[in-house]
Amino acid sequence: MSFLNELINSENDEILREELHERVEIITHKIKFMDKVPVVCLDTTNTHNLLFANEINAAGGMLDTDILGAVYLIYYELGKTLNDLMREVPALIDAEWPALKNGRIVLLSDDSKDERKITDTVMLVEDFAEMLHPGSFIFGFEGEKWIRFGVNN
Repeated sequence: MSFLNELINSENDEILREELHERVEIITHKIKFMDKVPVVCLDTTNTHNLLFANEINAAGGMLDTDILGAVYLIYYELGKTLNDLMREVPALIDAEWPALKNGRIVLLSDDSKDERKITDTVMLVEDFAEMLHPGSFIFGFEGEKWIRFGVNN
């Protein structure tokens, strides 16, 4: 998680810096005992989105491009709300995708836009940890920033 440590160490507020390191350490400690989870991120054209590779890796995931091998599919597109994604994603999903069959499609709305703050990045890592390791992490942003998405067949 060197990218996170470097980012956090750039924070001038010593108290905030210490708090962010503690939050990241909780995730780091837990995921070192877990297998990496294959994750594919897509936008609303089903194009691979590699934007969150570092954050997913820090949360115990492994960004991949193989949709059929993905344990989780995460749909994200800058500027799209959860409501937008709920309207658009059903038409994009293939019924044969294992992630769909296993109920592991996630819609993410990250509103920090172009200029992500250090705290936003740590929160995003927490979100990914909660998505990828349900039951091991509960940070409380499900339903607000992201949702598990199911499609009725």
